[in-house]
Amino acid sequence: MANDDRSVRRVRDLGEQGILQCLYQFCPADLVGDDAATIALTPDLGDSLVVTTDVLVDGVHFSDRTTSPEDAGWRAVAANLSDLAAMGATPIAITVGLALTGETRLCWVEGLYRGMVACLDRYRTAIAGGDVCRSSVNTVSITAFGRADGARIWRRDAARPGDAIVVTGWHGASRAGLELLLDPDRGKALSADDRADLIRAHQRPKPRLDVREALRGAIAENENDSQTRSYAAMDSSDGLADAIVQIARASGVGARLERSQLPQPDSLGQLATPEQALNWVLYGGEDFELVLCLPPAIARSLLSRLNAEARIVGEVTREPGVYLTGTPGSCREQQLSLKKGFQHF
Repeated sequence: MANDDRSVRRVRDLGEQGILQCLYQFCPADLVGDDAATIALTPDLGDSLVVTTDVLVDGVHFSDRTTSPEDAGWRAVAANLSDLAAMGATPIAITVGLALTGETRLCWVEGLYRGMVACLDRYRTAIAGGDVCRSSVNTVSITAFGRADGARIWRRDAARPGDAIVVTGWHGASRAGLELLLDPDRGKALSADDRADLIRAHQRPKPRLDVREALRGAIAENENDSQTRSYAAMDSSDGLADAIVQIARASGVGARLERSQLPQPDSLGQLATPEQALNWVLYGGEDFELVLCLPPAIARSLLSRLNAEARIVGEVTREPGVYLTGTPGSCREQQLSLKKGFQHF
């Protein structure tokens, strides 16, 4: 378009990533581009306020078919706390913006808030207010506030060649749980426990706020390797591939991943073909785990402090591009892309 006529261009023409790049021009460059924004509060002490906002829309992020109001509330909070976890922050409080249709039942609203409080109570965090307005579709907008040591905040642009890529837990479980909720007759070979675990992964994800202290211990154990550098991290709510590709782009590096090291529940093999299971692991999204890029010694120490599902899945490289090796039935590397995951537009 010769004159870049924005009067006729539509949101869908740009896509989600294009829209974000367009909006970034209105924000200070040092405040955007990560899972949350960081604002220095007390420069002398190094304390920073960490702020993130997530919007969840009925029919896009939740529905009565797959999510009770309590589960919708839990998931809404977990999404925001996961963004704080990805920055190495501790949650302080949240505010809630609620847009409702006039026909919405009061019991649905109360259930939503019960789910929010159930998740928040696990992390000693409170609802500090918000707003309510009328809308044609039920929408929940949460802003979460956290605190962090400004010198220890994790960012997407801090990965370095040679870093080990750590994934803190299973992927593909949330997508599998969603499939079971959409089609209850699917996966009849699954045990009752496996079925319940997959559904719980979708309805009640747990933000990995425990990783911050575990990494501190790993760094302390390897002081000679830490060199007081910052580390790269991102949550995988939009998919494992999305997180690794975005970290690589922000850091100006590439990555190589080993297929056999990608953490996934064994039960996925009873629910999907190997090809479909791999797609769910890489692009399914909403697993709310963390991806971190760390010096190998620190990465190994971190694994010893986390749950057994955590893995080192690959290595950061100097060469651009993110590639998956060891894909069954293929001798070629598979390049991972943001385009294969969920995009709003």
